[in-house]
Amino acid sequence: MSPETVSLEEAADRLAIRELVDAYAHCADRRDAQGQMALFTADTRFLIYLDRTSDQPSQELHGRESLAPVFDNLNTYDVTTHFNGQSTIALDGDRATGESYCIAHHLYDVDGQRTLMKAAIRYLDEFARQPDGSWLFAERRLMVDWTETRPSTP
Repeated sequence: MSPETVSLEEAADRLAIRELVDAYAHCADRRDAQGQMALFTADTRFLIYLDRTSDQPSQELHGRESLAPVFDNLNTYDVTTHFNGQSTIALDGDRATGESYCIAHHLYDVDGQRTLMKAAIRYLDEFARQPDGSWLFAERRLMVDWTETRPSTP
C-alpha cells in the first residue's frame, strides 16, 4: 500500500480504529470501566489468553456487560500505564481486523514492597463499523506473550 492509493475514507477508518485502540488503553489507565465497555459492541466477545502456548482462552466473556468485572479488576493496582506500539489493520467494508502490541505496566504493593509487573500483550481484534460511522470492538483477544514481576524503587 502506497500513500497515493489510500482513499480519504480508508485513511479516516484507519485513524478511527487506531483512536479506538488508544481509547481502550486510556480508559484502562484512568479506571473508566464504563468508558472502556462503551468501546465494544453489545454482543462482543472478549477472550483472554494468559498462556501463549494454549489454544484455549483462560477466560471468555460474551456481551458488553460481562466486561465490567475484568475492567474493574484493574483497581487492584495502584497505577497502570498501557503503552501502545505498532498495529496493523485490514479493512473489509464495515468490518476490519487488526493486531496491536502493548506493554502494560502494573504498579502495586506486596507486603510493603512496591512491585512492578510488566506484560507484553498482543491484541487480535475484530472491529465493526456502527450505523453512525464509528468503529467498535466486535471481538478482542488479549494475548499475554510474557510477563515480568520485580521490586520497584521510586
